[in-house]
Amino acid sequence: MRSTGDLLRAERERRRLTVAQVADATKIKGDHIRAIEADDWSAFSAPVYVRGFVKTYARHLRLDPEALAAQLDAELEGRDDFDERGLGSGSLRRGPLDFVMLKLALLRWQVLFPLALGIALLVAAWWAWNAWQRRPVNSPVIPASQRLYQPQPRPGAGSPLLPLPPATSGPVRAPGR
Repeated sequence: MRSTGDLLRAERERRRLTVAQVADATKIKGDHIRAIEADDWSAFSAPVYVRGFVKTYARHLRLDPEALAAQLDAELEGRDDFDERGLGSGSLRRGPLDFVMLKLALLRWQVLFPLALGIALLVAAWWAWNAWQRRPVNSPVIPASQRLYQPQPRPGAGSPLLPLPPATSGPVRAPGR
């Protein structure tokens, strides 16, 4: 029986497609396509990636993706270096950063980001208002009492500026009559 990689490579060659054309159409890296065709499963970190890529590759070539996935599962079943947990016995340990990144990935950023941005803007506005209220007042504005015109007394201020008319005892006549 032919392997999954052999079936996919034979169908690709029958359709006269290059690895680059398949990679462009399926958005799968060319290296991964070559690894699938060569049955080199060490290029993948988990079987779930291999299954997904094989199904996508089979759909592009118009083959039955479920039948090829079942054949792939049968091929991967007996391998101890490539199991469901990832890379087998040499799997990576998870640290606190992995836990934090997983929790961040589960957040609904479409809601949380605008909310956080709005809160940050409100805090910045509140801080600016308080800073403006606490600023020192060194205003160059002159108080109103100092702005009013107040004439300065001149020497000899006891005399009026215009001479007074002579005092008469009779009736006052308007000039020209």
